[in-house]
Amino acid sequence: MSKPLKIGIAGLGTVGIGLINIFNRHDEIIEAKAGRAIQIKAVSARDKNANRGADLSAYQWFSNATEMAASPEIDVYVELIGGEDGIAYDSVVAALKAGKHVVTANKALLAHHGSMLAALAEQHNVALNYEAAVAGGIPIVKTMRESLTGNEVSRVYGILNGTCNYILTLMEQEGRPFDDILKDAQDEGYAEADPTTDIGGFDAAHKLALLTSLSFGTQPSFKDVYIEGIEDITSEDIAAARDLGYRIKLLGMSQMTDSGIEQRVHPAMVPKHSTIAEVSGVTNCVAVKGDFVGDVMLTGPGAGAGPTASSVMGDLIDIARGLVVPPFINPAKDLKPYKNAKTRAHQGGYYIRLDVVDQIGVLAAIATHMAEQKISLKSIVQKLEEGGNTDKEGATIVMITHATLEQSIRDALAAIQKDGHLVGKPQMIRIEQL
Repeated sequence: MSKPLKIGIAGLGTVGIGLINIFNRHDEIIEAKAGRAIQIKAVSARDKNANRGADLSAYQWFSNATEMAASPEIDVYVELIGGEDGIAYDSVVAALKAGKHVVTANKALLAHHGSMLAALAEQHNVALNYEAAVAGGIPIVKTMRESLTGNEVSRVYGILNGTCNYILTLMEQEGRPFDDILKDAQDEGYAEADPTTDIGGFDAAHKLALLTSLSFGTQPSFKDVYIEGIEDITSEDIAAARDLGYRIKLLGMSQMTDSGIEQRVHPAMVPKHSTIAEVSGVTNCVAVKGDFVGDVMLTGPGAGAGPTASSVMGDLIDIARGLVVPPFINPAKDLKPYKNAKTRAHQGGYYIRLDVVDQIGVLAAIATHMAEQKISLKSIVQKLEEGGNTDKEGATIVMITHATLEQSIRDALAAIQKDGHLVGKPQMIRIEQL
C-alpha cells in the first residue's frame, strides 16, 4: 500500500470546514478511489479559538500559513484563504518552491499571477490544481484540461457568478428593484456585506481569465477583460427584455477572432427559451464550443461549502493518483501573450433605453445621431410617462438595433447626451443569440 498523502489546509471558512467534513464522512471512500489514504496533518487560520463547528484537535496548528506551506509534515498545500496578494500569494509561492503540490480555490490569485505560478509548479514537478476556483462544483477545469484537449476551442462563455444570477432571477420573478433584491441576497448569505466584487462583475472576470487561458493557450490576463456589472439594471430593463422575448443575464464571454481574443463580462439579453436563459437562481453554467465536440454546457452550483469542497477533493484525489499536468494545459513557457481583438460588429445587436424630456424634436435628434453612425434600427418604441426624476413630463425611448459596431453605439449615445435631452444615463445592453 502506498504511503498516505499528507495535506495542510490554510483557511477554515465554509469551504475549509466543508473539506474537513468530507474527510470525516468519506475517508474510506476517498482512500478506495485514490488508491491510498489522504490525511489532514495540519491546518492554519487567523483565529485558533474561533468556533467552527468542527473538531480540529487532531491536526497540527500553524498560526503562519506560509510556515505550514513549506513544512516537511505535508505533501500538499490547500490554499482557501483568498485574495490576489498577501498571505495567499506568499504561502502558495512558498509551497511550490518547497516542492509541495498546491490545490487552491483562489481565482483572483491565478487570474493575476497564474503564468508565474504555473511556471514555478512545473519547475518543481508539482501540481497546481484549481478546479474550485472556476464555477464551484462544476468540473469545467478538468473537462478542459483532459476531456476536450483534442478540440480547437473557438468560444467559451457562461453564467459565472451566482449572486448576480440570483438577483436578476428574482428581479424578473418578483418585479422588485435591484436594491431590494440585493438586500435579500445579503440576508440569505448569497452576497457579501460589500458586494462590489460580485455585482461589479470582477468575480466573473477572474474566472473568465482562467477559462480564456485554458481555451486558447494564452497567459491569463485579467487586466484585459472588459467588465460591466449589473448595478444599473432596472426593473424597466427586466420588463422590456421579457416583452421582447429575452432574459437578462450577467455573462462572461471569450472568443477567438481573426485579430485576437474578445474577453468580456457584461449583462446581456439572451433568448428566453435558450438553455442559458433557463439557468436560474445561484446556479452557474459554462459552455465550450470545440471544433469536433461542438457545443458542451455544464451546469451546477457555482459556490457553497459542499460543491466547492467537492472540487477541492477531486483535485486532491488526482494528486494522490499521481496525476500532474500543466496547470493551463500547455506548458507555461508555451503560453502565448494575450492579444486583444479589434473592435468588430456585435452579431446580436443592442437594446438601448433612453429616459428623455418629452419635447418636440427629441426623437428626430436621436434618430439623426443614430443615422450619422450608420446604426440600423430594428425597432423603436416611445412611452410617455410622468418624469420619474424631474417635475416635467418625460418619456422613455427603447430601441433595438441590428448588428453594428459597439463604438458606433457609444459615439451615438455620447452625442445624444451632449444634446441635453436625457434624464440620467443611457442604458445599453448587448443582445446575444446563444
